[in-house]
Amino acid sequence: MHRRTAVVGVLLAASALTACGGGGLTAGTAAVLDGRRISIGAVEARVAQLRDGTGGASTDARERADAPARQAVTDLVLDAVVARALSDRRLTVTGAEVAAARAAEQERFGGAGQLGRVLAGEGVPEGAINAYYRRQLGLRRLAAEAGQDATTLAGDAVVRRALADAAIALHLRVNPRYGIWDPEHVALLPDNPPWLTPQG
Repeated sequence: MHRRTAVVGVLLAASALTACGGGGLTAGTAAVLDGRRISIGAVEARVAQLRDGTGGASTDARERADAPARQAVTDLVLDAVVARALSDRRLTVTGAEVAAARAAEQERFGGAGQLGRVLAGEGVPEGAINAYYRRQLGLRRLAAEAGQDATTLAGDAVVRRALADAAIALHLRVNPRYGIWDPEHVALLPDNPPWLTPQG
């Protein structure tokens, strides 16, 4: 299973999410959303858990040492942004729904252990699996609330607007050490993404 399911295509296509720069963040802070701090320690713990789960560095880590930390910050930020978008619309994703989605995937992939290995290979450590499914269900719900399917262009547009509104409301700021928050990809990217590097 590729981690970026059809619903996550919504994230990759999003172009309206904005964020402030990282200036003024206190020491040890990876990101701040509406005053709630994501610590560098929490990010490092998540990366360590991922490496423990995969038995070593991930593919991204081999390609670029800082990639797992950047992905961890991206996912932690997205968890908060999706949660805010749901809350603003009085929508919820229940624990029972998360458990059901996870159980269905476990059955599909032959058990909890296999699912954990697949997700770890895609950057989701064991301790973040429930948050991953909560985020996916939340994206679907944001689209469904407007009568749309999140995998369609119309549904994508609905989710993009919801994420943009939530990011603005949260006053998102990210520590520059993790890269630049890219509004098109809705992710933290290296300071010099390959497609922005002059050729020749």
